[in-house]
Amino acid sequence: MTDVIKAIILGIIEGLTEFLPVSSTGHLILAGNLLNFEGDAAITFKIVIQLGAVMAVLILYWKRYMEIGLNLIKMDFSKSKGLNVIHMILAMLPALIVYLLLKDTIKSQLFGPTPVLIGLVAGGLLMIIAAQSKRTTSVDTIDMISYKQAFGIGLFQCLALWPGFSRSGSTISGGLLLGTSQKATADFTFIISVPVMFGATLLDLYDSRDLLSLDDLYLMLIGFMTSFLVAMIAVVTFIRLIKRLRLEWFALYRFALAALFYLIVIL
Repeated sequence: MTDVIKAIILGIIEGLTEFLPVSSTGHLILAGNLLNFEGDAAITFKIVIQLGAVMAVLILYWKRYMEIGLNLIKMDFSKSKGLNVIHMILAMLPALIVYLLLKDTIKSQLFGPTPVLIGLVAGGLLMIIAAQSKRTTSVDTIDMISYKQAFGIGLFQCLALWPGFSRSGSTISGGLLLGTSQKATADFTFIISVPVMFGATLLDLYDSRDLLSLDDLYLMLIGFMTSFLVAMIAVVTFIRLIKRLRLEWFALYRFALAALFYLIVIL
């Protein structure tokens, strides 16, 4: 199988899994292991193509991004206006700090099948705990999220630095435990995903600049475009699904995937 075909397959997987709390990174690592698509350049590839899928969020939430941008230009951060750039900074800052401190360890120790299986199971357990929690929901829409809750959701997002946990799975679970509705937290998660993945992609490309060849960049472009196109088709349906379907169902899928991969590859 050629590397181009592998890039297309991984792009499809990324586009289909990015908007569900099942860990797109985990799926890419497991699929990359099966396809023998691994190494430093492959790790960067898996990060870059996630941005392709996330870019589909720009299309879905463009009005919200315009509002946030205009308020930023006006330096208007009034809570009465709802979600603003301060919410986004508070939610992104914890994971950014942790990633900058531990990025070498994350890439060298956690981008493998065994850590992913651990992340899938642990993340699934977190989702079940969050879904079963008796915490009263006080926030029904994204504009009701407080700065404190935004920061708390950001702390939970740090878990997603462990491949297999899932960014949306971690943040939605955190939101439920902090009193926000699943719908409100899902909207918030996807809105902050664009700057998060944009920053992560640029940083990783810069760090890997001496390791990448023109062929690597060509494969990344193929994977990026494939994931973007697939995500454009899936984004509306899948985001609606994550807002309505209880987290326990996604947790069961994660457990089944972890068990299947363990039996087929690792055992």
